[in-house]
Amino acid sequence: MSSNDYITAEQFVEHRLEFPDGGRWAELASGRVITLSPPTAEHGTVVLNLSKSLASYTQREKRGYACFNLGFLLEREPDTLRFPPISFFTVGRMFTETDRVFTDSRPQLVVEIASTSDRRRGLDERVSEWLKWGAKMVWVIDPDSRQAHSFESHRSGQRLFEEQTLIGGAGMLGFAITVGDLFLEPKWATKPPIPQPSSN
Repeated sequence: MSSNDYITAEQFVEHRLEFPDGGRWAELASGRVITLSPPTAEHGTVVLNLSKSLASYTQREKRGYACFNLGFLLEREPDTLRFPPISFFTVGRMFTETDRVFTDSRPQLVVEIASTSDRRRGLDERVSEWLKWGAKMVWVIDPDSRQAHSFESHRSGQRLFEEQTLIGGAGMLGFAITVGDLFLEPKWATKPPIPQPSSN
């Protein structure tokens, strides 16, 4: 199947492995397949740090759960299927969406990471698309500028710097993370290698 064909979300999922990188970084925009470049190491660091913080919040508050690279069906005929790196649900049964390839359920939070040029392209329109569709909150994390941007449908967007705190708002009361902590390299990545014994 050509990436230039107009296809449905179901056809996209069926043929995903045929696209570059096994379709891991592909999405469907108005029926057309688009392929993003692989994410950077900094992208992975943000996912790791934010996922840990969200998991702690879930355990502490006994509500909500995160999904990773879950597809969201934003539009039909032609179909638009987006795969944000992180989403967070606060309604419905726990972990209902976890094992699905895609869903049309609305999450409390969608997280976009502006880690490559093609992920930066059209971000304003993408944020508007999420909010118009029904996501309650959108966070855009920028590893290059080490900033976070928070958007909600009922108020203007906020730009937050490293020393400021990103909070969950009305739908995620009690969640907070310092923006700078999103970009901290994991300890194992900063430790010097352990010397190996000589074979002599």
